[in-house]
Amino acid sequence: MSLLFDEYGRPFLILREQAKKERLQGIAAQKSHILAARSVANILKTSLGPRGMDKMLVGQDGELTITNDGATILDEMQVDNQIAKLMVQLSKSQDDEIGDGTTGVVVLAGALLEQAEGLLDRGIHPIRIADGYEMACNIAIAHLKSVADKIEWSKDNIEILLKCARTSLGSKIVNNCHEQMAQIAVNAVLNIADLERKDVNLEHIKVIGKVGGLMEETCLVNGIVIDKDFSHPQMPKEVKDAKLCILTCPFEPPKPKTKNNINLKSVADYHKLQELERSYFLDMVKKVKDTGANIVICQWGFDDEANHLLLSNHLPAVRWVGGVEMELIAIATGGRIVPRFQEVSTEKLGKAGVVRELSFGTSKDRMLVIENCANSKAITVLVRGGNKMVIEEIKRSLHDAMCVTRNLIRDSRIVYGGGAAEITCSLVVGQAADKVSTIEQYAMRSFADALEAIPMALAENSGLAPIEAVSAIKSRQISENNPRLGIDCNDKGTSDMKEQNVCDPLISKIQQLLLATQVVKMILKIDDVIKQGE
Repeated sequence: MSLLFDEYGRPFLILREQAKKERLQGIAAQKSHILAARSVANILKTSLGPRGMDKMLVGQDGELTITNDGATILDEMQVDNQIAKLMVQLSKSQDDEIGDGTTGVVVLAGALLEQAEGLLDRGIHPIRIADGYEMACNIAIAHLKSVADKIEWSKDNIEILLKCARTSLGSKIVNNCHEQMAQIAVNAVLNIADLERKDVNLEHIKVIGKVGGLMEETCLVNGIVIDKDFSHPQMPKEVKDAKLCILTCPFEPPKPKTKNNINLKSVADYHKLQELERSYFLDMVKKVKDTGANIVICQWGFDDEANHLLLSNHLPAVRWVGGVEMELIAIATGGRIVPRFQEVSTEKLGKAGVVRELSFGTSKDRMLVIENCANSKAITVLVRGGNKMVIEEIKRSLHDAMCVTRNLIRDSRIVYGGGAAEITCSLVVGQAADKVSTIEQYAMRSFADALEAIPMALAENSGLAPIEAVSAIKSRQISENNPRLGIDCNDKGTSDMKEQNVCDPLISKIQQLLLATQVVKMILKIDDVIKQGE
């Protein structure tokens, strides 16, 4: 720092650039990173499992979110620490790739870092710890593949898909009617799945919510539901054997691109202009009617005169339909989106069995349902709930269940939940560590201990004594040679997760292990942090 004077004798300070920076090096940096990551993991730990607690998140504008979905909690949190942001991205990666297990992957990463801190205190180099974790992860994945069960299912036999969907929904707000929700999620995915290619595009499933009504009134619609009604109250509320003309051009006369003035000098001129405008509308309506269309879906609005002409020509219409809905309607009905009236033709019409208007309760809220479409690969789930928060949480729960079903279509191998998979992997990794002669064996034992964090959290959240419960299950797994034994969270009287029908897709567990290990290795390799000051 230097003190200088300007030409008027006023003093000013010159600071070195380095003085503005904060710096952490070596073991202090690594311990700081581990502390930040563990803080995030500890927040989510109480939300794990069927008895996990919910979190209330209040936004800057006062908007409430109540959820126990790991990805949503971390996404809504305001995290400043850069390492904590890595944990947020870890959860998001699991959500994007698999769709379920977002809480477990963060808890596992936190446990791995907690174990790594003890190894650092013993003087083991971070790179050796990272290598040991990598070796242990590979052993755990190989063991999971060996104990996984391959399931057989078909469109007529979907019971095992329902079991996995129920497991996903068991920890959610919908667990009171998880049977119905699991049925909706599985049927929705199977309706749009390409079973030959084992491909599922979840974008073809539209989930919309309507406040009011019971959670049990949530239903699956084999078609499209749009939050619109017919443009005129006197139009028919139901159109059978519908032929839809899907327009992105407005029902109005063409407008010049430059500014123009029209001078009307007499009443006759006004009537002439009115008749000209009316002839435009009639020509548009005639072009649509000539194709055989009996309903119009329009992206733009139209004025009262056009609305009246559509009514008098017995052509029901829907206006102000969004672009995404237009595309879904076109996919579902097999129609083509028409940008100009000159291009309207019979071949471009969409076909549906029935288009009907739904009304809700005593309110004036209405929705349009397009059912029995030509292309069945467009499904809508109509979610009902007491308030907006409940509806949003049901949507998240259904998304997780759909992702689980999609994963089983891609890879039909399952492992058993309740911490059973983690405990059996912990035992195998611990045994393998004894056969390793290098210093990595310490890291492998720590990896085995960290795997027990998942069953520990499940037991603690279920009101059990965590150490006692996990020790008892480990002992039984060894003595009975049964990798299906896990924590009895729901107090069913048996620890066999196969009997309890608690199962997870294999690829979900493998992805959890891989992602958590990769992030922990990356955090351990950072030994110097240079942060620009304010």
